[in-house]
Amino acid sequence: MGKEKSVRDHLVELLDSGHAHLRFDDAVQDFPPELRGKRPVGGPHSAWELLEHLRIAQWDILEFTRNPKHVSPKWPEGYWPSSEAPPHEKAWDESVAAFHADLHAMMDIAADESIALTARIPHGEGQTVLREILLTADHNAYHLGQLVAVRRQLLGA
Repeated sequence: MGKEKSVRDHLVELLDSGHAHLRFDDAVQDFPPELRGKRPVGGPHSAWELLEHLRIAQWDILEFTRNPKHVSPKWPEGYWPSSEAPPHEKAWDESVAAFHADLHAMMDIAADESIALTARIPHGEGQTVLREILLTADHNAYHLGQLVAVRRQLLGA
């Protein structure tokens, strides 16, 4: 196995392996519907707010990476939902599905040997595909940890 193939395999694993990081599915699976829109006492975010932030930020990083015409949402308000709770019963599952689709698209980019990992993204300001993959993994890990903390606080565990 070549060094670059090995690096690509590690990046794919980093995005969704669960080794030293929590897997997305483990954080959102069986999250009690009645708690999804509640903020813990003194907490800044509900589970819904964190899930949507994860989805929106990951989507933005992915689209920046692959689409030169992409326009990022306005910071910070464009990266957070407008309400603490899901707007309808299916919103949670729709957000989870969209997150999965974008995560798998980023994993496909990481694995694609035709994409130079360290070349500058032409429409960026010095960013590389490698940087965007690592940014995705880092950002997801941080907020998934927050999501677990919210669950524990709300369940009193």
